[in-house]
Order: sequence, then structure tokens, then C-alpha cells
Amino acid sequence: MTETAPYRILHSQDDGEYMNLQPDPAAPDTASNATPDWGPFGRPLFDDPSSRALARVGVVDVGSNSVRLVVFDGAARSPAYFYNEKIMCALGAGLSDTGKLNPEGRVRALNAIRRFQHLAHGMNLPPLTAVATAAVRDASDGPDFCEEVLRETGLKIWVIDGEEEARLSAQGVLLGWPGSYGLVCDIGGSSMELAEIHDGEVGRRVTSPLGPLKLRDIKGGRRGRKTHIKSVMEQLSGAMGTQRDRLFLVGGSWRAIARIDMARRGYPMKVLHEYRMTTKSVRETRTYIEQSDLNELRSRCGVSAARMALVPYAIDVLARLVRTFKPKDIAISSYGIREGLLYEQMPQRLRDRDPLIESCYFAESKDARLPGFGKTLFNFVMPLFGSAQPAQVRLIKAACLLHDVSWRAHPDYRAEVCFDNATRANMGGLKHSERVFVGLALLHRYRNKREGTRFEPLYELLEEPRQKQAEVLGKAMRFGAMLWMQPEETMGQMRWFPKKRQLELILPTEAAPLYGEVAQSRFMSLAASLDASVTVRIRK
Repeated sequence: MTETAPYRILHSQDDGEYMNLQPDPAAPDTASNATPDWGPFGRPLFDDPSSRALARVGVVDVGSNSVRLVVFDGAARSPAYFYNEKIMCALGAGLSDTGKLNPEGRVRALNAIRRFQHLAHGMNLPPLTAVATAAVRDASDGPDFCEEVLRETGLKIWVIDGEEEARLSAQGVLLGWPGSYGLVCDIGGSSMELAEIHDGEVGRRVTSPLGPLKLRDIKGGRRGRKTHIKSVMEQLSGAMGTQRDRLFLVGGSWRAIARIDMARRGYPMKVLHEYRMTTKSVRETRTYIEQSDLNELRSRCGVSAARMALVPYAIDVLARLVRTFKPKDIAISSYGIREGLLYEQMPQRLRDRDPLIESCYFAESKDARLPGFGKTLFNFVMPLFGSAQPAQVRLIKAACLLHDVSWRAHPDYRAEVCFDNATRANMGGLKHSERVFVGLALLHRYRNKREGTRFEPLYELLEEPRQKQAEVLGKAMRFGAMLWMQPEETMGQMRWFPKKRQLELILPTEAAPLYGEVAQSRFMSLAASLDASVTVRIRK
């Protein structure tokens, strides 16, 4: 059988951003595609030259509040952060009064960029891509600053307008959620941008002066500030129209508010990307911030002093934003303008791929003892999940690809390492509950019981029936790994009859010697989790 063509996303609804995949008619039918069938996820693309060209990309983001260098590395569709450094320069502080960049911030920004250029040289990076946003584009001395940076460091800064900033931020969201739909809101120090996304495309977009550094200079105290925010938000609503889908929040101030929301709720997971909030939680967190000592709160939530100083302004903006646009839910995105710049350089067929599956392919290729066996294992365990929906199937695929990447860890800690990796690693395309599902499956890959671990508070993010499914998957992988053969060889077949609670194992003659005492014990443990009777057959 030859490989199916690469896949593209046609449509998405609710949380099923990756569900509806169809062959891409534009995909070339080349000799490189003449490989075994990879199923609905397509052959991994990270070894393709057009993908590997993006394997090490450096981006400098000169914002109103911070200057940051990010170097992306690895599987380009779901990039790892090879290097990430941020300097809080506050270039936009006082801009509303003086019309110029903050002099102290300007010196700090220049020094930071000088350092970034040296780092890039040491990493043998291609030329850095640098963009500047609201503070530099609005300041009268913005052009002079860019000329000074070019003269002192050799780095050309591209000053982008507000609509372009909104577009790039929205593309950053699409990097993590291909096919998503909703409203992207990116808040910086001096501006706030909105962009709509649907069917993998960026639609209408608009910019506004609702950055916390500018709001701090509004006259009339908090009452005057809230009146100003309401007025601007009404204008934004008129420009953007009805936007009641998901609201994606991009920017450091939003992430700080999310940390505070987590602390208020006692939320057990600290990963910010894809953290979900509601309009009610925004209201409650606003009250929580107003009633808290900000110094104590920032210390408890791990927020810097510079960032916490902007939170009271940002929370007023967020409260008015959700009141105006009434989103159905709210998602925090750690991906923004920098990721959008990387997305800009991707060929379309790479953009259309599932970031979770591509990152798992890459991890398997880099770290597994037998790269390629994950696909074989996936085919082996899938009969146990015949009624699984596409969103569930992709999680099973991800777990199978990751099942052996932690083998170097000490045997006593492999289960913990696997769970940690799934629930904390930088992987796009995973809700928090889905992280726990994959984590539990990998934990059960190395451990029969999930009780008695330090991860138990996280289990509450996953409903009990889904915890049981993760257990079955993990034990199936644990057993399947005992039948370790070359990826192209047939390792056997499982058949599951749920109404009869009957589990059948069919092994080819050449695989029969692998069904030893330990393998048999693991197969019986799987059967116990399914509450099943078993039959084992040797096929001659």
C-alpha cells in the first residue's frame, strides 16, 4: 500500500480543531511519498528540506514593555524553544506624555539587542528577524532608535503597524490551533490588537491604544480610565462585529492574569498555554485582584514586579472585553507574534499538519530506541478503541509515538518522567485535560496503578471514564512493547468484543516466543482493566 497524500484541515467545530482531515489534492505525488501508509495523520514532514530549513530560526520582538529573543528549534510545525530570553525595558513608559521612547528603556533595549546578536552568532543562526510594535512606531524618535540599532548591532528592525501586528499574533495562535476559529486579542504595553480567525485564515483585524502603559497615563483616575476603555471597546466592537466564539488571549499581561486566576481557583496544573477561563472567572479574578495585596499576590503567583504593576490596568480591559464580545470561552495562548513570524515562513502543507502529532513524530525519531515502532504499536492497540472519535484517536496516536522516548530515565522514575513530559512539555494542540490523558496513558505504560503518585491532584482534570480509558491504553502499550519487532514486521493482533467482554490475542508463529511470562502477566493486567476474559491463538 502506498502512503496517502498529506492531509489538510477543512473545517473545525468546538474543540475538534484537528478532526476533519482530508487528502490534500495539491500535494505532489513524488517518489518520496511512496512509503508505507501512515494513516490519517500523514508521513512526518520534519525531515523534508522545506521543514528542516526552519529548524533554527531566531526572532527578536521589540515591544513596548519588553524586548525578547526566541530561537525555535526542532520539528518546525511544533517548534521547541531552543533559547528564550526577555528583558523588561519599558520602552513605551511615558510615551503618552513625551511622545518619545523612555530614555532608560532605550539604553536597555539597545544593550539587549547587542547581546542577542552575539548570542545568535555563537549559535550559528541565520540572520535574526526583528520586529518592533506600538512604542517604536508611535514614538517621534522611533526611526532614530532603529537607525541606532542598525548602526550599533547590524540588525535591521522592521516596524510593523497595528493591523500587521494583529495578523502576526493571530498566525501565532494558528501555529498551535490550526483550523481554529474565534477572536484573537493581543495586548502589549502600548496597544491592544484584535483579529478574527476562521478556517485557518486571518480575517478582520484592528488595533487600539488599550495597552496598560498608555492607560496608566489616562487622566481622571480609575473612573476616567474605565470610561475611556468602554468608549474604545465600543469602537472596536463596531469594527469587528459579532464575535461570540472562542477568545484567544495573547500577551504577558493576560498570562499574568491567568496565573492569578489559577492561584485563586487552586488549579493543579501550571501550564499557561491552552488554560481555559470563563467570563465568570474573569469577574471573580478581577474582584480577587482588587481585594489582594499586589506584592503578596505577585510573589505567590510568580509574576514579576514590572508585570504586576500593569495587571490592574489589564484586568479592567479584559473585564470590558468579555462584557462587550461575550465569548463562549477563553483560552490563553503562549503563542503570539514571534510564533506568527515563524508560521509566516512555513509552506502551506506544513501549516496544515497537526502540531501535536508532528512534535511526537520528532520526539520518537530523536529519542526512541526503535523509531517507527510507535506507528506499529498504534495499529496494534487501536482495536481496543473502535468507537473512538477522531479527537481521541489523535491522543492515542500521540501516546504511542511517545511510549518509549523516556527509556533513558531510571526505571523507578520512568512513569513520573513520562507524566511530567506530557503535562508540562512545550507541545501545541493539547487541552489540559488531554495532557492529563496522554500523561496517564504513559504513566500506565510503566506502572500498573496511578494511585500513590504526586500527580493525583491533576487527575481531577479528567473525568473518571477517561482515566479508565487512559489506563487501558497505557496497559495495552505496556503489553505491546513486549512484542518488540521491527516496525515493518507483523507483531500480532488484538481483537476486542466489548459486549461479550472478550479479549482475543492472535500471534503469528514468529512472534510466539515473545509471549513469555512477563508478557503474559501484562496481557492479563490489560484484561483485568477491561474486565475481560481472554483467548490466545497462534496463527500458523
